[in-house]
Amino acid sequence: MEEMSFLYEARGQVLVIHMPKELDHHNSRDLRYETDLLLSENYVSKIVFDFSRTVFMDSAGIGILLNRYKQMQRSGGSVAIYGAKPQVLRILAVGGITRLVPQYETKEAAVAG
Repeated sequence: MEEMSFLYEARGQVLVIHMPKELDHHNSRDLRYETDLLLSENYVSKIVFDFSRTVFMDSAGIGILLNRYKQMQRSGGSVAIYGAKPQVLRILAVGGITRLVPQYETKEAAVAG
């Protein structure tokens, strides 16, 4: 069975979200719901999205990233991305994410950046 769930990692005030192999309209609802809960119960100043396992993403994935970006901007926080492969980077670029969110090669660089 394919791994479709999200893994969450807290590093102080940084929330690292390890994305699944596919980010589509089905699991984007789960991501929205789960991160709403995490953000309401914890002080998070930065969200880092790990795309190292992701090979497919649709417009619902773009929507959730934009939503979290705007939410973090309103609260004075930030968002970063790491590990995105070329095919995912193309989707992020088409969706305008790469102009808004910095990308890093490693988790350590994304958390520090």
